[in-house]
Amino acid sequence: MAFEPPRRLVRTLSETYGESVAGEWLGQLPGIAQEALERRELTVERVVAPGGGSSLVVLVRRPDGAPAALKVVPPFAAPEPERAALTHWKGWGSVELISGSDGALLLERLHSETSLRSLPEAKALLEAAGTVRKLWVEPAADHGFETVAARTGRQADVMREATGDPQVAPLVAAALDARAELLADGSAELMLLHGAFRQGKVLSGDRAPWLAVGPVPVVGERAYDLARLVRDRVEDLVAAASGASATRRRVNKLADSLDIDRERLRGWTLFRAVESGVRALEAGRRQDAELLLEFADWL
Repeated sequence: MAFEPPRRLVRTLSETYGESVAGEWLGQLPGIAQEALERRELTVERVVAPGGGSSLVVLVRRPDGAPAALKVVPPFAAPEPERAALTHWKGWGSVELISGSDGALLLERLHSETSLRSLPEAKALLEAAGTVRKLWVEPAADHGFETVAARTGRQADVMREATGDPQVAPLVAAALDARAELLADGSAELMLLHGAFRQGKVLSGDRAPWLAVGPVPVVGERAYDLARLVRDRVEDLVAAASGASATRRRVNKLADSLDIDRERLRGWTLFRAVESGVRALEAGRRQDAELLLEFADWL
């Protein structure tokens, strides 16, 4: 079978890691995928499209006929932290890891076509809160996960380079100040976090109604993990006349439902929205950037 990488995968890898690095791996992908399938004696059903932005996902059957999904991740996308997080969660709130090695993860089969984004907003947020709560557990004492401080530190260095643009400079400054205050105040929480949690990362399953996929795990405070969820369906928020007030209500509702400080959630939401907006600008996605920065301005 020819493993043609979905366009979303090609675009995202190229934007994130550069066309040269991404292109070399994508050129080798058919052989890498075929080798991973043969090693596990898997039968291919189809490639998931549009799929994710950091891996090729193939729906497969195991030797005993049981359904599964094979996720093939490039080495520069660091598949090991995801494997470690899924191993630690053991399927509690997350997709279950069947096996993982050589940059490929064999996972339980979920319904990839049905995420929380298929639900009405209020119901989606309720289910999302219930799911992410399960993921927040203490990491192992010898964990090797990146910390929130380290991850956002690297991002902050990139954001500072964008301060030359007078249109984004005030928001970048506000986001950097918010991060500095959050880290200076400190938080006793050192929980294992999903790292990229949002409605689209929660899929329908058979073992449980909703299970999280695609973690980019990090250790830190829970407010950081909710920040991306706050801006879900940002295009609808921006289009609505009440978008600014609806955003503030969402921050308060999520914070209260999960016993998180409202101001810490607001601060991390601001930082993460501006960081994503700056990345979108750098990648030439002007429309996405404008949506994110307008959203951030409401915070």
